[in-house]
Amino acid sequence: MKYQIAIIGGGPAGYTAAEAAGKAGLSVVLFEKRSLGGVCLNEGCIPTKTLLYSAKVYDYAKHASKYAVNVSEASFDLGKIVARKSKVVRKLVLGIKAKLTAHQVNIVTGEATIVDKNTIQCGGETYECENLLLCTGSETFIPPIPGVENVDYWTHRDALDNKEVPASLTIVGGGVIGMEFASFFTSLGVQVTVVEMLDEILGGMDKELSAMLRAEYAKKGIKFLLSTKVVGVSKGETGITVSYENADGAGTVTADKLLMSVGRRPVTKGFGLENLNLEWTERRCIKVDEHLQSSVPGVYVCGDLNGVSLLAHTAVREAEVAVHHITGKEDAMSYRAIPGVVYTNPEIAGVGMSEEALQAAGIPYRAVKLPMAYSGRFVAENEGVNGVCKVLAAEDGTVLGAHMLGNPASELIVLAGMAIEDGKTIEDWKRYVFPHPTVGEIFREL
Repeated sequence: MKYQIAIIGGGPAGYTAAEAAGKAGLSVVLFEKRSLGGVCLNEGCIPTKTLLYSAKVYDYAKHASKYAVNVSEASFDLGKIVARKSKVVRKLVLGIKAKLTAHQVNIVTGEATIVDKNTIQCGGETYECENLLLCTGSETFIPPIPGVENVDYWTHRDALDNKEVPASLTIVGGGVIGMEFASFFTSLGVQVTVVEMLDEILGGMDKELSAMLRAEYAKKGIKFLLSTKVVGVSKGETGITVSYENADGAGTVTADKLLMSVGRRPVTKGFGLENLNLEWTERRCIKVDEHLQSSVPGVYVCGDLNGVSLLAHTAVREAEVAVHHITGKEDAMSYRAIPGVVYTNPEIAGVGMSEEALQAAGIPYRAVKLPMAYSGRFVAENEGVNGVCKVLAAEDGTVLGAHMLGNPASELIVLAGMAIEDGKTIEDWKRYVFPHPTVGEIFREL
């Protein structure tokens, strides 16, 4: 069997590339060893947001009186929340399969092995291809902490399927995954402690806004241990104990459950990658050009595997660029305006450069910052809640970065991303007519 494109991995990069190639009339085979949608759909982006939305609804119900609505007693059923999450995932997986089938993509379930750049083996069959797209994604990284192998810790996958509410939870890692689960379990009444090695949560996000978000969650009861190194983990009669060291000395924290969320790393083993003789970066990621083509002609690497930006939406765009290059359509990947969002409550989002990055690069800039209360819609829907919109601009007003704290930052940050990608200025926003009232009007107020 010979195809114009063979794709290994059915996550956001893989299924996007398959659909785009199918629409272009190319013959496509897609290999996926588990379930279409990859980590993002099955155990990442979508299931976590489904859980978080249930938690947000519960939060609104608990505080409904702030909006002059009387709710006698709000309660939740974690088992049903998890069941709904699984239902949402199944529906979307079937949707992806239907779209790919409609475009004549051959979906092969099984572990693919690369023989060479034009030959793939899977399930005893041999497949030939003119172009090969590698979209194998990433996996959870568990650091070699003494004792961690002897305790029954959670990864994000375990936390997603857990149906019993623990009394307490320690989260090692205050990044995106850690903070989203901290938000979820705090809403359910769990006593949460977040242990983070850096001096602030959400490394890579705007530091000022990250500190503001941390302060909001500290009010809700989360205990934060920053600039703290975990030196050991052990299991005792009262729970799982994490031993740590920081500037105040050594200490311990014990909880019913332990969630490890220190990061992810590209999947590079188990599918014959060594048979391609690819060029690698210093960070042990596969080197690609602006078309996502590797050092081997006809071999493209999209998504987490290239290590540039471990985000599903980045992977989708990379897949489109790769297919465009294969089909001869002019296109190139740009990373200057990749948005990042943390779906806590409130949400925090950023795109472009941060103040820390601009300062490190010696780039002159000015920061324009407004409270989200400048938006009438925000005030109407966020009783007693603060928010911030910060835009970083060059001396001529060109937008270099934007960072937001407050709902719905995830929906609004794209407006700033488009401005950055297109080289627009702050004044350009004032020429657009925004519907009123909307939170997005905040950009016209800058």
